[in-house]
Amino acid sequence: MQLVNRITYAGRSLRWIVPSATFTKNSWTAILVVGPLVATAYAILLAWNQYVGWGDLALLFTMYTLTACGVTIGLHRYLTHGSFKTNRPTKMALVMLGAAACEGSPISWAVNHRLHHAYADRKGDPHSPHLSSSRLLGFIHAHVGWFFARQTAEADCWARDLLNDRDIVWVSRYTIVWAALGLVIPLLLGGWSGLLWGGLVRVFLAHHVTWSINSVCHIVGSRPFETRDQSTNFWPFAMLAFGEGSHNTHHASPKSARHGLYWWHFDLSWVVICTLQKIRLAYDVYVQDPIDLKRALLYRTAGVKVVLQGQRPAH
Repeated sequence: MQLVNRITYAGRSLRWIVPSATFTKNSWTAILVVGPLVATAYAILLAWNQYVGWGDLALLFTMYTLTACGVTIGLHRYLTHGSFKTNRPTKMALVMLGAAACEGSPISWAVNHRLHHAYADRKGDPHSPHLSSSRLLGFIHAHVGWFFARQTAEADCWARDLLNDRDIVWVSRYTIVWAALGLVIPLLLGGWSGLLWGGLVRVFLAHHVTWSINSVCHIVGSRPFETRDQSTNFWPFAMLAFGEGSHNTHHASPKSARHGLYWWHFDLSWVVICTLQKIRLAYDVYVQDPIDLKRALLYRTAGVKVVLQGQRPAH
C-alpha cells in the first residue's frame, strides 16, 4: 500500500508499476488494513484457546524476518538511499522480498520515502504527524490515513535512477505476484493455519511496525541529533523493525547503511548488510563516520550545535 497511485515518466503514465491504481480506496482498505486486522484478532482467539502450533509460530517468525529485511534492507537502505551496492541476483532477491511485504511496489515505496526525507515534517511530507493541529489526527494520518490521499509524483524527479533499472521496473511491474507468493508459500508449507500466521498475521505485524516508524518515531522517543525534523529514536521499534527505530540517527545521516550508533543499538539490518559484505555480495557500503556522530552527541550535550553532512536528503 502506498500514497502514490500514479507515476509519470517521460509523459507516460506507468500505472502497471502501482497495482493499487486498479483498485478503489475502499478495496485497499478492506484488503490491506481490515483484512489482516480481522485475521490477527481471529489468530489471537485461536492462540487463547491453545489452537496454535510451534510450526505456525516458526512460519510467522521466518516470513516476518524475510519480508521485514526485504523492506528495511531492500526497499529502504538499498533502493531508496543507495547505502550499498550489490550484484544482480542479490538485488533482485532483496527487492522481491520487499515487494512480498504487501507495502506496495518498490518504486512507489522509494518515491514516497524520498519525498519524506526531502520535506520531513513540512508541507510535502506524505506522512508527517505534525502537519495537523490535532495530535491525534496527525498520528492517524501519519500511521494510516496518508494512504488515502490522492497524489501523484514525477518519477523523473524522484526515481529516475530506478526507472532506468530494468530489473527494478520488472520487479515493480509484478508486485502483486510477489505479494501473492508471500501468502501462497506459508499456505503450501503450513496449510490454512500457515496462511493465517505466516501470511495474514505476518502482514498485519509488518505493516504496523513499518507504519509506526512514520507515526510513533516522529512523536515519541529521544532526539540525540539536531535534525530539521521531529524524528526520534525509539528502541522498541528498533527491535521490531530491525534497526529502523533509530529514526533520528537515520535522519541525521540518511544514506548510512548503519542506523544503530553503538554496539548495543539493535540493528539486524546492519548485521545482514555486514554479512553480505563479508561474503562479497555487498560492496561500496556507505556509513557515516561513527566518530563524527558520537562527537556530535557530545557537542549537543555541551550545548554546541553541529550540522552533519548526512543531514541533507540523500537520494
